[in-house]
Amino acid sequence: MTKTEEKEMNDVLDMNNYKMEKLPKRDKSKFEKFLMKIGAPLAIIAFISILYVFDFSFLHNFDVAKLSVKAKENFDAIGLEQFIHSNKAMLAIFVASLILWITEAIPNYLTSLILIIALVLTGTLPEVDAYHQLGHKVMWLNIMSFVLASMLVATGVAKRFALWFIIKFGRNANSVIFSFLVINVVLSLFISATTAKAAILLPVFMVVAAIYGGTSKNKNNFGRNILLQNLFQNNMGASSFLTGSGANLLAASLIAGAIGSDIFFSQWMTAAFPVALLLMIIGWFIGTKIIFPLKPEERKPQIEGGMDSLKKELDKLGPVSFNEIKSLLIFGGILTLWVTDKWHGVSPTAVAFVGGIVALLPRIGIVKWNDIDIPWHLLLFSAGAYTLGAGFKVTDLPQISVNAAFDAMGFGDGTPFWVLYVVLTGLMVFSALFMQSKTMRSMIFIPIAIGVAVRFGFPIMSLAFPVAMLIEHVYTLPFNSKPALLLYSTDMYEMTDGFKYGIVMQIIAWIVSIVMAMTYFKWLGITPNGLF
Repeated sequence: MTKTEEKEMNDVLDMNNYKMEKLPKRDKSKFEKFLMKIGAPLAIIAFISILYVFDFSFLHNFDVAKLSVKAKENFDAIGLEQFIHSNKAMLAIFVASLILWITEAIPNYLTSLILIIALVLTGTLPEVDAYHQLGHKVMWLNIMSFVLASMLVATGVAKRFALWFIIKFGRNANSVIFSFLVINVVLSLFISATTAKAAILLPVFMVVAAIYGGTSKNKNNFGRNILLQNLFQNNMGASSFLTGSGANLLAASLIAGAIGSDIFFSQWMTAAFPVALLLMIIGWFIGTKIIFPLKPEERKPQIEGGMDSLKKELDKLGPVSFNEIKSLLIFGGILTLWVTDKWHGVSPTAVAFVGGIVALLPRIGIVKWNDIDIPWHLLLFSAGAYTLGAGFKVTDLPQISVNAAFDAMGFGDGTPFWVLYVVLTGLMVFSALFMQSKTMRSMIFIPIAIGVAVRFGFPIMSLAFPVAMLIEHVYTLPFNSKPALLLYSTDMYEMTDGFKYGIVMQIIAWIVSIVMAMTYFKWLGITPNGLF
């Protein structure tokens, strides 16, 4: 082996070369740059046009008796004229925010700050209701989840587990790829940010891909499988648990507000985890056997002794430390309380709060505040989404819009449940093709599902909950999510590869959701008997 070949081999097996900060930054396409340029003026034009130019008859012709309790109270307090103005302002702010979020003309968190103050200045929301969304209990659960996730990253226990599992069970190409399925599920229990999970696992599966001959210079089906399946498994792992992402938490809070009772961690996991696991297994089979079948040479390690590099990386971590044991004990206690929340009644936020405090305690704890990686820009973005939700509650815009839209399309009160279910779940799954933010999709489609259920007299859970469980299908195109963009930046697969695998899995996910509605969800009492 020449010195050049030896250097190249050492480079592809060096995990430090695959850290996020070392990956090349993807330049935006001409179309994306065009969207950024027109985003701000388009949002301003839309806002002014909706609020001051156009008149919307459906905002005038609504049945006061069908308003939600919160909206009815608001209507009684401010009167018809102001109520209509609030709805117009709500619609204008929502559409303008949507344009800014989709085009990324300005950062997402800045859009959220603008929409919060816009809701105040237009009189749609009182200041106290607009500003206190940053103190929403789900926001606190997000913050504490980042504290706990930072604890796992700081101690190295997440990386240790991933390396150990691959070395222990990665006997061949198929089992290596399947091993990451298990790793993603386990990490999803502990880490609520999909980007954080991707960042932890990226160096590991990039080295594994190189061992089996997959590099940016030599793209092969093993490399395509291991990256695209990790992306899919990352998102499906997040969909399995209530705390899997902030978008899940937002969806649960919106549904809970509509039905008047909490969505429990155990309730979400019982419904979502078996479905997500089934999809991951199907995804593994579809990827390795049908879309990107492994060639005989790709089933064998291409770099002799390559797995030794993973063993060396594991050895560098040294023996299991006392802090790692403490972090596992803390998280073990938290998970136990989360899974049993339906029986003891302590909310996931309160449990995470206690866990975060213990993790930060001097001497007893594991991390210091400066070690915590809290993405405040994401929290500010979420606060804007929750403020929009508060605006929807006082104006009842989703319900009024849904009623008007379905009346215009000729959907009568006798519309079968299955038609509504198929349409709503399809909209949620495939909306991910053109929307970047999971939180934004929750904000749009969960209120619509709630509105449709109320409009046609079906239980809110029967439509809103299955729609909520489809939030995480954001893996088909690079701009669909931050992990998708991160993995695409490795240059290990083409956009067409990601689309081919992603669109197939989206279609399968939609079909599985429909089948579940007729079977498993019915057994759980989510979808009512006799409606499918």
